[in-house]
Amino acid sequence: MSHATRPIDAPGLPGRTCPLRYRYGPAAIARAVPRPAGTLYVVGGLYGNLPALAEIEGLAAAETQAPTLCFNGDFNWFNAADADFAEVNRRVLGHDAVLGNVEAELDSATGDAGCGCAYPDSVDAGVVERSNLIHARLKATAARHPALRARIAALPMVARYEVGGCRVGVVHGDAESLAGWRFDAAALDDAAQRPWQREMFDAAEVDVFASTHTCLPALRRVAVGPGREGLVVNNGAAGMPNFKGDLAGLCTRIALTPSPHPVVQEVQVAGVHVALLPLRFDAGRWQREFLAQWPAGSAAWLSYFDRITRGPAYLPQQAMAPQAGP
Repeated sequence: MSHATRPIDAPGLPGRTCPLRYRYGPAAIARAVPRPAGTLYVVGGLYGNLPALAEIEGLAAAETQAPTLCFNGDFNWFNAADADFAEVNRRVLGHDAVLGNVEAELDSATGDAGCGCAYPDSVDAGVVERSNLIHARLKATAARHPALRARIAALPMVARYEVGGCRVGVVHGDAESLAGWRFDAAALDDAAQRPWQREMFDAAEVDVFASTHTCLPALRRVAVGPGREGLVVNNGAAGMPNFKGDLAGLCTRIALTPSPHPVVQEVQVAGVHVALLPLRFDAGRWQREFLAQWPAGSAAWLSYFDRITRGPAYLPQQAMAPQAGP
């Protein structure tokens, strides 16, 4: 994601807006029927990356007991070719999934939200414009696969799990909205957000929020009340690099046992282990598959290829920095 280097467009334009239909609120998470899981993988921002999906499936297969996989949105994005769109969705929809803004807008009749990202003002207007172009092409592909599009449209916006005694709310954006940005690292570290954070944990009745959407990871403890901590884990992107000079994607593992795989960081909360797992997929294969669909000069190439080949200007310590203050 790029920061503003040119005049910002009007906040109501497609790609900047957050449609009212995206709002669910923490009460919807509290009402969701909990699904038990011994080990839960939360996979956000796959972005149509088939090598990353293969790596996730391999890590899951190596677990002692088969984990539950939940894809929390934006599992589509770069997979504009018909074969890739069909393959990604066939495999993802064999597991649990919730909507991301990319999926929510595939079935939208109006197109008034564009890509549905609800980008903040810090994001360059060119990024927003190109994201709308990417989504328009993906939406045209989805229209040629009506059965898959119908299955995607039927997905919920939130999910709830119980891993041992730990209550996990899975969202795409934040505790209130599918395209909310308040689980971004900067927002999580904003002292002015503390009352809202505590309110969301209480109202959603969870110990952990697992999110994605912002495209950059964050792992933050939240002081919810006397002697009680909550945790927000945002995996950034499963299908793109998350750190400078490191081409791995990330997914979240929440389990009763420590990770048997390498981790970026693992912490404990409410009796479970929560880890960010690096996804060291075949980067060369992924770059070739990306360029076959989005050659040099295309909207996706302009916005993302530098990140795909070098990683973003973001460091692990920024993702893992402890939240300041009570």
